[in-house]
Amino acid sequence: MKGEMDEEKKKTRRSALTDFLASNNISAAQIRDDYDRRVADAARQATNEEEDGDVDMEEPEYEPTPEPDSPEDKAKKRKRQQAIEKIKKSKEFARRKARRVGEPDDDDDALANEMVDEKERPVPGQLENCEVCGKRFTVTPYSKAGPDGGLLCAECSKKHVDGDNKKASPKKPTPGIRRRQNQADLLDGLVSQGAQSLLETCIKKVAENISDVEEFGDLPPPVMQRLSQILARRRAITSTTLDLFLRPQNKEIDIYDCAKLGTDDYHKILATMPNLTRLNLRFVTPMKDRIFQYMMDRDMNIQDLHLDSPNLVTDEVWRELFTRLGPRLRSLKLWNLDSAFDDETAEVMAKNCTQLQRLKLKHLNKIGDKALEAISTMKTLEHLSLHISQETTPEPLLQIITELGSNLRSLSLEEFYFADDRLLQLIRQKCRRLTKLRLAINAEFTDKALSDLFHEWPNPPLTFADFHRVRDVDMANPGGPPEPVGLASNSFIALMEHSGARLQSLNVASCRHISHAAYETVFGENKRYPELKYLDISFNGVVDDYLAQCIFRCCPALTRMVVFGCFKIRDVKVPRGVAVIGTVGAKLTIDGITQKELV
Repeated sequence: MKGEMDEEKKKTRRSALTDFLASNNISAAQIRDDYDRRVADAARQATNEEEDGDVDMEEPEYEPTPEPDSPEDKAKKRKRQQAIEKIKKSKEFARRKARRVGEPDDDDDALANEMVDEKERPVPGQLENCEVCGKRFTVTPYSKAGPDGGLLCAECSKKHVDGDNKKASPKKPTPGIRRRQNQADLLDGLVSQGAQSLLETCIKKVAENISDVEEFGDLPPPVMQRLSQILARRRAITSTTLDLFLRPQNKEIDIYDCAKLGTDDYHKILATMPNLTRLNLRFVTPMKDRIFQYMMDRDMNIQDLHLDSPNLVTDEVWRELFTRLGPRLRSLKLWNLDSAFDDETAEVMAKNCTQLQRLKLKHLNKIGDKALEAISTMKTLEHLSLHISQETTPEPLLQIITELGSNLRSLSLEEFYFADDRLLQLIRQKCRRLTKLRLAINAEFTDKALSDLFHEWPNPPLTFADFHRVRDVDMANPGGPPEPVGLASNSFIALMEHSGARLQSLNVASCRHISHAAYETVFGENKRYPELKYLDISFNGVVDDYLAQCIFRCCPALTRMVVFGCFKIRDVKVPRGVAVIGTVGAKLTIDGITQKELV
């Protein structure tokens, strides 16, 4: 009984082995015949060597008579021939053959065999022997081919790549993907329509290879400024690249990113360019008192001083600077000061900068009402921009407009929460020369006062108007009070009637009390705004597809329209050359390509 069970187990094992060999196209008979043939060849070769003795004559190698193919071999060859014929009829074979320019037509069989071998390669997950070391490994999608067409294990693949010492060429994007990306960039305003100018192309090429540039030569100041902007965007301005901008004969320098420069670099700027009259440096956090001391000791004739973030300069040095060099200043712009420049410093500035025409103070944390009162005494100011961090009362601003309004050409007041309608009335009475007006981030101005400001205002039409976030702020009453607060329908219509013919830039973002009817009136069928290039109507929820098309029709010069939060814009055809920024889930069409296709 036990013998019968053992015999049954052996049959089962033989059957399983036979099935495995058959599934992998391995013939047991073929293996046995090949082994017998190798043994016979080895015995025959040994016999011949004994018979030849010491004779050195070269005998031709014995070539055994080829054995007849087994039925399994014939079936395998027939199957492969059928696969080759099928490959030759496929489109992939035609494409590969077309790419083989200059090769003879009789290579069709070689190409077909190559494609069949590619299909017969083991699929990921199967076991395979490495062509080089013979190690058994699991095939993965990343398994590399060896020199003879087999597969390599992970270790041999690394050695093979290192031995070749060749870098794979980057994959080129298909024309369709590149075209869709270009159209997406156009809609976002990242590129301009058409080819770039030769000058812009050369500037960008120089910026890309800035580490290899030894000097700029005689480039004009506008080109130097454009290079500085591009390098600042790429954070590429260092002590080495700074030397390219230093020219002793120049009187102006604009560096828009000084974050990687040190104190010695600022000394180098002042020492190399002693004739400077305009100094425009941004992100100058490492700048210290001794830089200003050097400037004063050399008695430099700086007239335009524009600095961003010089927080390590003390109030004492600021006051000394204004005392000694203040009478020469014509333009002063300061940003982001939180450790220095207090009210007393502002008073010294107002007292000594007797020829100052342009003043910009933005995000200064230590000045308040006293500084504003001091500014009101600067009779020579023509351009004033204020955005301070402390809360102030309305009276100092009223004093500024009363004293300086008749001379102002541009006025920018941001985040003065407590300024009220009295300021608007004074602007109407005193200001007659404004071309730029920004009254932003305020919840006290009423729609009626703003409407009265623009109604028959004797000031020339504005070219720049910014009233973003001038609206009532009450989360419990999003519709606003019965009498509108902020820039609402009537004041929006009055603004466009007064300045629409000359307006180039308009920002009414978050002025949510402008009605749909007011937009229809402003952008009606017979209205035209020939010079309007920039329009920001973000978070004006009433703007829909119809109003967007009306805006495109009325503004032929429009190049950029910002529409964040305008969720009713769903399907709009954008004119050529216009960048629509801020659409969410909308279907915008430009030159026949829709935005949904660009994703």
